Amino acid sequence: MAKSADRRHKRAPGGRPGQFRIIGGEWRSRRLAVPALEDVRPTPDRVRETVFNWLAPVIAGARCLDLYAGSGALGLEALSRGAGEVIFVDQAPAALRQLAANLELLRCDRGRTVRMDAAGYLEGPATRFDVVFLDPPYRRGMLAPALARLVARGWVGAASVVYLEHEAGAAPPALPPGWVLARSAAAGQVRYHLARFEPHTAGET
Repeated sequence: MAKSADRRHKRAPGGRPGQFRIIGGEWRSRRLAVPALEDVRPTPDRVRETVFNWLAPVIAGARCLDLYAGSGALGLEALSRGAGEVIFVDQAPAALRQLAANLELLRCDRGRTVRMDAAGYLEGPATRFDVVFLDPPYRRGMLAPALARLVARGWVGAASVVYLEHEAGAAPPALPPGWVLARSAAAGQVRYHLARFEPHTAGET
């Protein structure tokens, strides 16, 4: 079977095979199943811990998009920490079934799954998100084009933040005009960033 374009191509250090752990919030320390798909790996614990420390001022009540959702670890972490809504987008049916099962297990009605190719989803009618988790498969050159679509089609705006993740050996992605990397870090084979819009960098007053 061909690999889904929405699967995560990374390996998470630590943790039990087939599971990941919620780091903080309402479901702290809960372990949830990972879909039984080749190359689907949750974003590592230490990365999520840092990212959600960065997002602490904005995550409560936020409307979030987990694009290329895979295990859904980022979106589920956001829900645990009080996000108002998370849309999980992936084209692999098994990934979405496991996500739906995890949401049911947590008795959470603030998450919704969408079976669709990420590029196709971004071509649909846009609604604004406060936080977007953008973690496409590595080494395919997908990160910069996906961010460009998010911005150009109005999925994110001046108050939004976008999480970007890529392999450690790659340079950060090119950003649309006015967007900057507000935070950056690395852990093992993962590099990750938060991008924000800063009008003065686009020549605005």
